[in-house]
Order: sequence, then C-alpha cells, then structure tokens
Amino acid sequence: MGVSTSRPDQDRGHAADRGIVQVTVDFPPVNALPVQGWYDLADAVRAAGRDPEVRCVVLAAEGRGFNAGVDIKEMQRDTAAGGHGALISANYGCAEAFAAVYACEVPVIAAVHGFCLGGGIGLVGNADAVVASEDAVFGLPELDRGALGAATHLARLVPQHLMRALYYTSRTATAAELHAHGSVWKVVPRDRLLDAALELAREIAAKDGSLLRLAKAALNGIDPVDVRRSYRFEQGFTFEANLSGVADRVRDTFGTPHRATEEGEVRP
Repeated sequence: MGVSTSRPDQDRGHAADRGIVQVTVDFPPVNALPVQGWYDLADAVRAAGRDPEVRCVVLAAEGRGFNAGVDIKEMQRDTAAGGHGALISANYGCAEAFAAVYACEVPVIAAVHGFCLGGGIGLVGNADAVVASEDAVFGLPELDRGALGAATHLARLVPQHLMRALYYTSRTATAAELHAHGSVWKVVPRDRLLDAALELAREIAAKDGSLLRLAKAALNGIDPVDVRRSYRFEQGFTFEANLSGVADRVRDTFGTPHRATEEGEVRP
C-alpha cells in the first residue's frame, strides 16, 4: 500500500523500456489519498524527473480506480476535533502533487482505469498525455463533497462550457468522450491499459533525452494558464467554504449508501 516506483526495463526485461519509470498509487479501497499520500506521490514523481536516465514517467494505480481524490474521513475526523489542519495540509499536498506532475522534467503519461475523481483530475489534467481504459470515467464531485477546486485541470480535458456543466452537476465524462475531445490519447480494454501506456512511453523515450527535457520546459513555458497559481486561487474558496460552515454541512451528508464508498465517492 502507498506509492511505489518501478522500472519496466528491469521488471519486464525489455530493452525498449529503458528510460521509463512507473509510479504506482495503491491506497485501498478506492485510492482516496491521505495527506501524506499526496506528498509521497509528489516526491516520487520529482525523483523520477530528476534522474538523468529517465525520459518518460507513467503514472498508474492499483485497485478499483485511478484516484478518488482526498481521504474525506481524514478531514472529518480533524473537523470534528475543531481543527482545519487536515484541510490545509490536504490543500498543500494536492498542490504539491499536481505541480510535481506538471513540472516533471520529462513527459508524464497518466494510465487511467475506473474512476478518476477530484484530485485525480488534478493529476491527469497536469499530465502530458492520458491513456484510459474503456471503463474510465472523469469528474469533479467537489460540490457533493463540500469542496471546490481542480476546475483548472478539468478545463485542460474538456471545453469550457462542458467543464462548467460537469462541475456544477458533479457528473462524469467517459474515456470515449474525452477521446473525442482530444484529451485522451487512446482508449483500450482494461487489460491492455498498461501495455498501451508503455507503448506511448517507449515512443517518447526513444527520443533524445536532453531534447525531451527542453521540449517539456518549452511547452510549459507557452501554456496560456499558470496552472499552479490558478489552482491555488480555487483553493481559497474551498477554505472559505469551510470557515463559513457550508462545507461541513455538505460533507456531513457524504457517506450515505447511495453516494459513497468507505473512503471516497466513486459514483458516476
């Protein structure tokens, strides 16, 4: 359980996998990450990018889905004790993980299966490419969770008006729909997901490593939106919702059988 790093060239014995690092998230039952999990993920991605031998990172997950966002129960326990420490720490942890993916010195490919919700959108929206399984769904159920945020990243996956409709309704979009919008590179059967992500990673890793790093820096430099500043702006409204009490009122309804799992909401 936790965040792990592996080298496909060593695990699978394929010379073509050289230069690829896989970072895998595994927080049962639904990959709703605790505060420390977000920092561990950020550290793993940063370490991979700083390795001069690495040319591409594949971000994947074990279990039922890619990511269900933050661990809501961790926040509820802290709020019940009269504090906002878990919320503040989660805000910083998410910001660090999202920024680590975006600023990684080499391209990052997100391999998404099942649900990709909340903080998962922040990770995928900051990745360089997305490969998804046919059962993958993407969305921000933040308004159902008493939170706000990651619209910055959802806006990188779908057009503006669709982003707003998905945000206001807490609905999800399928992998096929995102593929039609051009934000998902390829949609494959679930048992082919990692192979498809590695195929793209191999094609990228075959390029000159120095040029890849320059290309990543150049593409980030011409982005029309400063994603880190934009996301931090959103987080201010999440904290305001908590100080006003509205977040607790909504969050206290979280966990009813028709809306949630043990740790994070995963309904489509």
